[in-house]
Amino acid sequence: MLLRKNSEILSFILLLGLVLGSAVGLCARNKRLTEIKLDGKSSVEKSSGVWVDGQYVGYLEELKGDKKILVAPGEHQISVRQGGYLDFNRQVTVAIGQKQQKIKVAMERNTGILYPKVTAEVKMTVYPLDAAVFVDGIFMGHVDDFDGLRGLLVAPGPRKITISLPGYHSFDTVLDLAPHQQLKLMTNLIWAGENAR
Repeated sequence: MLLRKNSEILSFILLLGLVLGSAVGLCARNKRLTEIKLDGKSSVEKSSGVWVDGQYVGYLEELKGDKKILVAPGEHQISVRQGGYLDFNRQVTVAIGQKQQKIKVAMERNTGILYPKVTAEVKMTVYPLDAAVFVDGIFMGHVDDFDGLRGLLVAPGPRKITISLPGYHSFDTVLDLAPHQQLKLMTNLIWAGENAR
């Protein structure tokens, strides 16, 4: 009986050591990472999508606290995108031991876009609301931009709609829209787990 109790105590101590060791390793790893802090003044910048090294990470205003951008030392490509605006791109080099790098983001309207005279409208009921919406590969905004009175206006014809959010499986569909058509798109993204990319 005493041997069994000592064995249970020893097992508990080993398990506790593993958990604490993992936590210490995670903290040490985070101390080696650098925070990329993006500063945008207007609602256009704040609602724009952000990509780090080609991976969508969220929209600018939400990338703080536990969602802040942390990168390893080295070179990284930061892209900020919004439908109707030119992409904002910056190549950043992060030094070992650097705590933070700030980048001022200023979106510039794309004057070369020809908007369709006739459109179709897609309203969305999608969860999560902060998921990114792409039409034919172009970032248009977030689900909550198109779930109320105003829907997403697109040119008629076949349009590939992608809804994406880190940690969730992306949703893809092709809608063949007629002129002046109004359509309601409803779906819930499926959770893929913490480590999903």
